[in-house]
Amino acid sequence: MKIWVDADACPGPVRDILLRASQRLHIPTVFVANKRLTLPRSELVSTVQVGAGLDVADGHIAASAQAGDLAVTQDIPLAALLVPKGVVVLDPRGELFSEENIAERLSVRNFMQELRESGVMTGGPSGFSAQDRQQFAATLDRELTRLLKARP
Repeated sequence: MKIWVDADACPGPVRDILLRASQRLHIPTVFVANKRLTLPRSELVSTVQVGAGLDVADGHIAASAQAGDLAVTQDIPLAALLVPKGVVVLDPRGELFSEENIAERLSVRNFMQELRESGVMTGGPSGFSAQDRQQFAATLDRELTRLLKARP
């Protein structure tokens, strides 16, 4: 089991929660980004710097993650690739992507992208709050506990 992090847009508080969870539970964690990352030294934490380009980090995670792994991303198309593989996928605000909701989330995302491309101002997400941090930590803890119990 590994934790995969789409690190290009990962909020600092989420990164810190993931680093603590990795150490506490002894789970290898891989941060993937198209820029150099500076993280604390640990035998459990690694980084992969991919080339520049749209969705290069996503492609690396999609090709590397396996059933029973956990991934953290706000990229819904990436989540849509991972969920059918049996990867547990969370966004940085603690939303769990599942077989039941990923098609709807992808549809809404595509609709909003079409609106933006046609010139409609849709606004962006709200700032990352303490409540978002707490929700992420709670969901991460619940899902890691579930995955660890399910391991043979």
